[in-house]
Amino acid sequence: MASDLISFSNPVFAQYAFYSGVVLCKTMDMSLLTVYYRLKNKVFINPEDNPGGKVTPNDPDVERIRRCHLNDLENVVPFVLIGGLYVLTGPSAHAAALHFRIFAAARIFHTISYLFALPQPCRALSFVVGYMATASMAVNVIRSGVM
Repeated sequence: MASDLISFSNPVFAQYAFYSGVVLCKTMDMSLLTVYYRLKNKVFINPEDNPGGKVTPNDPDVERIRRCHLNDLENVVPFVLIGGLYVLTGPSAHAAALHFRIFAAARIFHTISYLFALPQPCRALSFVVGYMATASMAVNVIRSGVM
């Protein structure tokens, strides 16, 4: 029954909720980091945000953070949506925890490698690992949906 699956008494759902919360909070924190760097570097995209009315559209630090944030949005949202459907397939707690942990670790490492400009293939590998965790869950969801 679906109501049994979507409950914190279900260890799969509890793990899903925890790791979704972690990556969603990390994604939200990217907004705060963008604001911090905008204020620190006095970079304002809208005239009303700057008391002098000057617009400074391209700052390398701010743009790096914004690209990292955009990449989070492109990856975390599908993880949360597909992960929720994956929970409904009734996977083993071990397999589910492995998917969720791999994705969360990959996204955290992706952010670190992006913000500190670690040499490639650090960022690319972390992207691929996280993507593959989500893709693996998606395949399980699709297989479960075929009657």
